[in-house]
Amino acid sequence: MARAQFQVLIIPYRMASDDKPEYAVTKRADIDAWQFLSGGGEDHETPIQAARREANEEGGIPRDLEFLQLDSVASIPVHNFSAHKEWGKDVYVIQEYSFCVDVGPARSSLSNEHTETRWLPYKEADRCLPGIATRQHCGKSTSA
Repeated sequence: MARAQFQVLIIPYRMASDDKPEYAVTKRADIDAWQFLSGGGEDHETPIQAARREANEEGGIPRDLEFLQLDSVASIPVHNFSAHKEWGKDVYVIQEYSFCVDVGPARSSLSNEHTETRWLPYKEADRCLPGIATRQHCGKSTSA
């Protein structure tokens, strides 16, 4: 499979018992970092197709849930991806398309790319995610 020239970011969320959203952040197995689910497109996938596949592969999220594409699009330097040599010398950045998905009360399952999921309110989830410096603290663990 050829790696497409885009990335997807998937933000799983659910409504907590207090009717406020909780967001799933996952801990990477290969580096000490927390993130939302993400991955690259394959072959001739569209961004939404890639988001559904990646969410299912990495988080066990059913593909038939409603995925909403967010207005946010980021540009990521290609040197962050091993496939960049396939894309040619004129490609400097690729787009990252963002999606959210309400997973409801369904339980998730992680791939071997992640070791843990934490369901957190926005402010706590935000503290976990990489910023100017990678943040190590990620609140208390909750059941996935």
